[in-house]
Amino acid sequence: MITKISFCTAILAFSLAAAEGQLDTARIEKLTGLKGQANAKENTFKLTAPRTDVAVTVAEQKLPPFMGLASWVTFMPEGDGKAMLMGDLVLFQDEVNPIMSLLLDSGFSVTALHNHFFFDKPKVYFMHIYGMAETDKLCGVVLNVFDNVKHIRAAAAQPAEDFPGAKHRPEKNAITAAALERILNVPGQSQDGMFKVVIGRETKMPCGCEAGASMGVNTWAGFAGDDENAVVDGDFAVLENELQPVLKALRHGNINVLAIHNHMTGENPRFVFLHYWGEGPADRLARTIKAALDLTGKPSPAVSVGKK
Repeated sequence: MITKISFCTAILAFSLAAAEGQLDTARIEKLTGLKGQANAKENTFKLTAPRTDVAVTVAEQKLPPFMGLASWVTFMPEGDGKAMLMGDLVLFQDEVNPIMSLLLDSGFSVTALHNHFFFDKPKVYFMHIYGMAETDKLCGVVLNVFDNVKHIRAAAAQPAEDFPGAKHRPEKNAITAAALERILNVPGQSQDGMFKVVIGRETKMPCGCEAGASMGVNTWAGFAGDDENAVVDGDFAVLENELQPVLKALRHGNINVLAIHNHMTGENPRFVFLHYWGEGPADRLARTIKAALDLTGKPSPAVSVGKK
């Protein structure tokens, strides 16, 4: 028989737990449609979604989800109905940028994008993510991510082997350099009908030495094709607080992000590097690059132009 005192004690204990921030794990599972596992020691709840929809081989050996082909997201309560979420999504090439846009537009941060394997077929990428919001909102984004992955795979069972859209790739490069220099407001160099700009940034290495553009601390953009049908590829060197705005600017301009990672260790300030690829009219691509550049700090006093 439950006494009035014990009942009140139970209510008090429940209230204290809620105040301290406990996750409603059953609700998280219901809202996301995924099963999870609690870690009492760390006060977290981890959801796992194995990739079983596409067969993957590494070095011609079939790779089951148990061997590293499972997406996961982990919730940690932060009180007042909020939670912190961190995760790692297993994605194929044609899924990466649509899912990145979805996450960025939903208030999430994309913190890394890279491969975990060599000789994988089809190629697999891993996107690390971070979010902080009401738990229900986080669950809604997680559900939306996995629903969109299913939608992409329902439209094409096997991952695409090229970027979407009609292709017209000129046989001869004929980029008008002067037009792009005006848009980017940076001097560049031309070679065989192509055009490139390299913009230096500066940091200090653990030895105390200053490192700049020629040491690889730079943002660059290379254009090929012609003015109407161009491609741009390159690398942005960004400070950590610049990463998310630059990612958003590139994705809003429909430029594909290919990798997000570090090139150095121990530098100060710390730089993150993101690699990208875009296709379309050269001036439109340049305007997107310029919009992203405007979100970064000032270049080093001597703008470096040279071979990458």
